[in-house]
Order: sequence, then C-alpha cells, then structure tokens
Amino acid sequence: MEDENIALNSVLGLELNRVFFAVRDTANKQKIIEFAREVLQGEREERPGSVSPDGPAS
Repeated sequence: MEDENIALNSVLGLELNRVFFAVRDTANKQKIIEFAREVLQGEREERPGSVSPDGPAS
C-alpha cells in the first residue's frame, strides 16, 4: 500500500508541476503553491512520528 501511495504522489506531483508551468498568471501560480503547501502540511500531520522541516517535534 505504501508503494502505491508513493507512486500516486509522484504522479500527482508531476501533474501539479505541469499545471504550474502551464499557468501564466502569477496570482494563479501563487494559489497552486498555497494548495500544494496545504496538502503537504496535511500529509505531515497525518503521519505519526513525522518530523517537520524545522526539526523534530518536542
């Protein structure tokens, strides 16, 4: 199951990247960036024992 999640996340990341570079409007690119951050933050919070980019949780 974890391998499937990794594969799916890779495909989604590639699609998000494709859409990002297809969009010309800077405001829309900012919305894409904010969406990606929210998704990544949500995934980090769902994983028990995950480490944030700022370091281990205390």
